[in-house]
Amino acid sequence: MINVSVLTVSFNAEKTIARTIESVLKQTYKNIEYIIIDGASGDNTVSIAKSYLEKFNSLNGRSMKIISEPDKGMYDALNKGAGLSHGDIVGQINADDWYEPDAVQTMAELWEREHYDLAWGSLNVIAGAGNFVKHAKHGLLWSTSHWCHPAAFASREILLKYPYPLINSHDDFDFATRLYVEKKKLITVDKVISNFTFGGMSTKKSFSEVKKRIDEIYGIYKKYGLSRLYYVHRLIFETVKYIIT
Repeated sequence: MINVSVLTVSFNAEKTIARTIESVLKQTYKNIEYIIIDGASGDNTVSIAKSYLEKFNSLNGRSMKIISEPDKGMYDALNKGAGLSHGDIVGQINADDWYEPDAVQTMAELWEREHYDLAWGSLNVIAGAGNFVKHAKHGLLWSTSHWCHPAAFASREILLKYPYPLINSHDDFDFATRLYVEKKKLITVDKVISNFTFGGMSTKKSFSEVKKRIDEIYGIYKKYGLSRLYYVHRLIFETVKYIIT
């Protein structure tokens, strides 16, 4: 049984972080190191997280650590968390999202079989017009266009070798696309791993934000020499996302 680290970045997440922590606590897999990297929240986020320390650390194979200090944003905090982690693989679940009970077990068993650099599963999306599943897939046609960050796990080694570049809100997509282009081992599993709530920085609903997301993501495709047709694909994807939320 391998060791798995799970990272949660938080900032003023007192309304949702308990659900996120509970989803890690209730995992069927035992060997989990859980690290919360808080950006010096001004609300009760840290006190809520601390209320779980004793319960989490009392379980065999489990440990929980909380760090609260200023950072340069989500991806800076994730880079920091990766450096603090000790697991063979590292999952990253946001403070307003939550795992399915067998999420870690599914991804740990997949790593034991495949020894992937990066893998992700499907995502249950909680949207304003109703829930839907974003199915995990990648390949020659899809590249990393169906990337699901809250359902992703990567080897600790690859996270340390390819830290998030701290450019914009799509650093995770940059990371995944870079690994794809450099022919690292990417695996997907079409099984719901986690639940994602619309309303974060990747789902802001305005025409200017939609255009900004399209331009930033297409810029990543262009940066790594992928087809210009992905601009059309992203335009369609973001338009649909705008309508359903």
